[in-house]
Formats: sequence, structure tokens, C-alpha cells
Amino acid sequence: MKRITFWLDFISPYAYLAFEQLPPALEGLSYEVEYRPVLFAGLHKHHGQLGPAEIPGKREWTYRQVLWLAQANGLPMQMPAVHPFNPLALLRLALACGPNRYVCETIFRHVWRGGADAADAARLAQLRQQLAPTRDPASEEVKDALKQATQDAIAAGLFGVPTFAVDDKLFWGFDALPMLRAYLQGDEWFGGPWQEAARAAAATPIQAARR
Repeated sequence: MKRITFWLDFISPYAYLAFEQLPPALEGLSYEVEYRPVLFAGLHKHHGQLGPAEIPGKREWTYRQVLWLAQANGLPMQMPAVHPFNPLALLRLALACGPNRYVCETIFRHVWRGGADAADAARLAQLRQQLAPTRDPASEEVKDALKQATQDAIAAGLFGVPTFAVDDKLFWGFDALPMLRAYLQGDEWFGGPWQEAARAAAATPIQAARR
């Protein structure tokens, strides 16, 4: 049985889609999943990037694409009233509860179904009451756990969410689910071309565009 580490942030619509689609995408395979909430903005800061929703043009495309992907895969989805929003309360709540599939599902659907404000204080209070965390989400212990998880993600080579880590391999994005399935099925491609692609990327010069 393979162990999949699912790195996620509830702010990401692609993480929501991947979370919902993971069971049917891997149907029939033997695996277990560890859910690891991380601060997506921390990855952006480390790599010097903006989030997709912070870039004009890309923001509109992201809205269109994720809603199309949702309907194409038969998944309920409505964009939250405010996006991007501060996901810290949700991430800390998940860690305070112990981020199993039920906890993550409840939080993802809090954000991505219904079109309400995901960070609304009254809704957050109701969500906390529903999930009944065993630790205080506002405690230094939980805050430190989120910081450590984000540092661990960076150390593991993550640059975005969702990312699925299996063995020594990282699979990034909702559209990587078929690739993840192929790896879990023992596809021979991962014995050669996987490494060859990495060597080619390392050996190919990067030439910046000049005016």
C-alpha cells in the first residue's frame, strides 16, 4: 500500500477540485492519504511569486477554468464571496482537529460551496463548533505546527498546491491525478523518462527575454 501526502491550502480552488476527485481518480488502487495543510502564501513568498488570483487576466482565467472543471467533473462549486481571503483560521482549525478526510472535506465545502464569505467570523464560529477541535486553533502550538508544515513543504520542494507526494516524487495540480494513478499502477515510464526529464530541465539553459 502506497502512502500519499496531500499538501493543500483551503484557499486553492484546484486543491478543492483535487480533494473531491481523488477517490474516483484512484478507484481500485490500494493507498492511504495523509492530509497536510500548509500556507500557500508562504510558498509564494519563498519563491517570489504572486498568487493566481492576484494577477489580472490570470484571475479571470482561473475563475473560468475552475468553474468549468467543476461542472465537467460533476462537482458542486461556487466561488466564495471574497477571494483571495485569509485562510489562516481555516488552516489552524484543520490542524487543531487533526486533518483527516472528514475535517478537510468539511472545511473545503465551507469555502467552495454556497458562495459565502469563507472568512466570515460567524461562519467560522459555526464551523469550529461543528468540528469541535481537540486543541485551540489560536494556540501557539497550532500556529507553530502550521509554520513547521509550510517549512517542511518548502524543504520537500513544493512550489504550489495541491501537491501529492509519493515515495520521492511530487505530483502538482488537479490535472496531475491521471499521472499519479499511473505511478501507483507501476507505469514503466517512471523508471526512465521521469528522471530524463529532470536531467534535461537541469541541463537546458534559461535565457531571459530581452527588450
